[in-house]
Amino acid sequence: MRKTGRGKVLLYAGLAASAIVAVVLFLALGPPKLLAATDQPDFCMGCHVMESNYEAWIHAGAHRRRKCVDCHLPNGNVGLHYLWKSLDGLKDAVVFYSGRVPERIRLSSHGGIVLQANCVRCHETTVMKTDQDRPCWSCHRRISHLRSAAMETL
Repeated sequence: MRKTGRGKVLLYAGLAASAIVAVVLFLALGPPKLLAATDQPDFCMGCHVMESNYEAWIHAGAHRRRKCVDCHLPNGNVGLHYLWKSLDGLKDAVVFYSGRVPERIRLSSHGGIVLQANCVRCHETTVMKTDQDRPCWSCHRRISHLRSAAMETL
C-alpha cells in the first residue's frame, strides 16, 4: 500500500514530534548537570568549529563575563530560551556532522534579532538615548567575534 503525499507528511510530522518529545524528556529527566553544561562557552567551542570566535570572546573585555547563550539565545522567556537552544543546537549538530560548516560562520537573521534584543536588555538605559534603528554592532564593531581584541599595527 502506497502512502499519499498527505500521509507521508503526517508520518514525518509524527516522527518529528516524537523525536522532540524524546529529546525534551531526556533533557528534563536525563543526566544531572547536562543542561547546565550546555550553557558553558567551553561546550560551544568544543562542539562547533568556533575556536577563533571563542578566542576572540576570551579577549573581548567586559563581555567575556557573559556566556554565549546570554547573547545568542532569547532570554526574556525560559520556554523560548530552551526551545531555541534545542533548535539551534540541533541545526549546529547537523551542519557540523554533515561536514557543511561554512568557512566563515555568520549570524542568521533570527540570530541578529535575538542578539539585538539581548544588547538592549542588558544596556537598556544607554540604548534609550541612541538611534535604535541600527543593530548595535554596526557602531560597536569590536563586539563582533571577528573583530574582538583586534589591534591595528603599523
